[in-house]
Amino acid sequence: MEEPNRHLADTLRALRRDRNWSLDRAAAETGVSKAMLGQIERGESSPTVATLWKIASGFHTSLSTFLEPAPEAHAGPLVRRAEALRLRPAGEGMLVAPLFPFESRFGFEVFELTLLPGYERRSEPHEAGVTEHVLVVRGAMEVLVEGEWVALKASEAVRFAADRPHGYRNPGTEPVVFHNLIHYPRRWG
Repeated sequence: MEEPNRHLADTLRALRRDRNWSLDRAAAETGVSKAMLGQIERGESSPTVATLWKIASGFHTSLSTFLEPAPEAHAGPLVRRAEALRLRPAGEGMLVAPLFPFESRFGFEVFELTLLPGYERRSEPHEAGVTEHVLVVRGAMEVLVEGEWVALKASEAVRFAADRPHGYRNPGTEPVVFHNLIHYPRRWG
């Protein structure tokens, strides 16, 4: 089993165990089928980002919890390089680099996301109180906020309540790169 799949499988299994949830209960809480959850736990499936979000929301945890372990707390600077962290979740036109995985002491996670040309992703609402900050680094994209597609280009940003339907798309012919800071309510962690 590849390392990202192993981490995902181990994390899902540990969260279920910690909560004393059966696969049936986990399926009910996340909206992801029992069969899919079982496949993920056995390392037989690489879920899409949309599926990972559903699982994370159902367990009231961050998306990055499933992508890699949180860095160990230390006093000095923490340097992370996107090129060493990029993942390509199954069947998606999006590359994900968890620059700073969620740590409860900070209350947020930061991703570098790359949308390939023509890619569109609509996201279901996250938990109440979750806020996203999208900052475009390279290219041009559109973000679905409050039912409207907002056009953004390099050096432009938008912040919005992510507990409502939202989305991201690249209508262009070149990849777009943006940073996404996701802030979670204090009760998370």
